[in-house]
Amino acid sequence: MPEILNAGIVGYGFATKTFHAPLIAGVPGLKLAAISSSDPSKVRADWPQVPVDASPEALFSRSDIELVVIPTPNETHFPLALAALAAGKHVVVDKPFTVTLAEARRLQAEASAAGLLLSVFHNRRWDADFLTLRQVIASGELGRIVHFESHFDRYRPEVRARWREQALPGSGLWYDLGAHLLDQVLQLFGPPESISLDLAIQRDGAESDDWFHAVLRYGQCRAVLHGSALVPSPPPRFSVHGSRGSFIKFGLDAQEDALRTGRRPPAPNWGVDPLPATLTVCPDGSCRTRELACIAGNYPAYYAAVRDAIHGTAPNPVSADDAIGVIRLIELGLQSTREGRVVRVPPV
Repeated sequence: MPEILNAGIVGYGFATKTFHAPLIAGVPGLKLAAISSSDPSKVRADWPQVPVDASPEALFSRSDIELVVIPTPNETHFPLALAALAAGKHVVVDKPFTVTLAEARRLQAEASAAGLLLSVFHNRRWDADFLTLRQVIASGELGRIVHFESHFDRYRPEVRARWREQALPGSGLWYDLGAHLLDQVLQLFGPPESISLDLAIQRDGAESDDWFHAVLRYGQCRAVLHGSALVPSPPPRFSVHGSRGSFIKFGLDAQEDALRTGRRPPAPNWGVDPLPATLTVCPDGSCRTRELACIAGNYPAYYAAVRDAIHGTAPNPVSADDAIGVIRLIELGLQSTREGRVVRVPPV
């Protein structure tokens, strides 16, 4: 059996506490070996046995750390990942990969030259609803997809004092939730022909965009990606219509809420979505509707695949190429907003 891989995490903010630390600790073959933090007491309250380093540089210099995870403010992803790669570590970067396309391509080049794994934590590929939708589309039951609508709406009227909501490079909802929705649509349909993006700041006192509406063109199909922080009564998470059927799903994947409340995988019924999807199919001109239980969500599968990729027994679960595709569309969307027009997506 392959040896245990020691992972170290930079920082102990929301993403580390909620996602990365419990997921790493719950995956066989991975060990949460160290965390760097300026506030050791916060780490020790949750992980009393995990060593705490005073700085990222101290973490990178540890000879026992093989994998470094970077769930820090978006504008720090590039310099920290660059330093970790230079120290000879495999690297996982939280989404969005980087703030700019140039930074993303530089990291890809550095990792390739060093022969190191570079992966990006696009965990929403392992949402219960997305796994189910992907299977339904692949089955052909919906026929030719003509309308794909993906919402990530929440009700968070109060602007919080955190970097995600400040006027900083890479902040705002388009970089935050838009990155999730772009990665999912790229997994389903590949790069679009064009993108149009509208951004807004709607909450009192907000400093960064808290509403976005993007339209991606795929031939006659339109993919609509929408996110907002002011939606007390959310619409469906997914509304997908094809030439022979429709898929409708309300509610967000349950794994983030489970992690927020302190549940840690593996746990009984991990990733089970209590809300079924609604599937309507019209194979012979008459339509029939039924409830469809979702496949269980599985965020730990991401880190299990990272483990296997480092051992050389599986592919990188989210490659730098994949993440570059997301950053590319984020930038083209911002260009669309600045210029007030539909922007063509050049061939890769």
